[in-house]
Amino acid sequence: MNIRPGKKEDLPRVLELIVELAEYEKAADQVENTVAQMEKDGFGDNSIYGLFVAEDDDSIVGIAIYYYRYSTWKGKRMYLEDLVVSEKHRGKGTGKLLFDKVIEKGREENCTGMMWQVLDWNEPAINFYKKYYKAHLDGEWINCSIDLN
Repeated sequence: MNIRPGKKEDLPRVLELIVELAEYEKAADQVENTVAQMEKDGFGDNSIYGLFVAEDDDSIVGIAIYYYRYSTWKGKRMYLEDLVVSEKHRGKGTGKLLFDKVIEKGREENCTGMMWQVLDWNEPAINFYKKYYKAHLDGEWINCSIDLN
């Protein structure tokens, strides 16, 4: 398994994995992003996200997309937007390799911690985060969002 930074030419497969995750989360109809938008946002002059890919036999089987956020209490934080491993490659350690790579990047960038979200019904993911990382799962905060378009 090879974990490496993502490249522009990886984006079609990256978007496929994003759709696969959305299908798993029963929200495929909500994916509006495009390869062109991801290229602009991640590989333009002012890129706003980073990307790692997991390759097995030159095929991308997993991704981790991250960006930086700022906490007025904690300072610079890493935010893991998505961690996706294709269904047939789950349970082989690929997710852990990607997760560890994002943690490593956060440490290199002097982040004070890392944050992410997990659906409350996604028991495999919750168990993964608890088992390997002793993650703090906060049931107190409510996620909020609005659409701007």
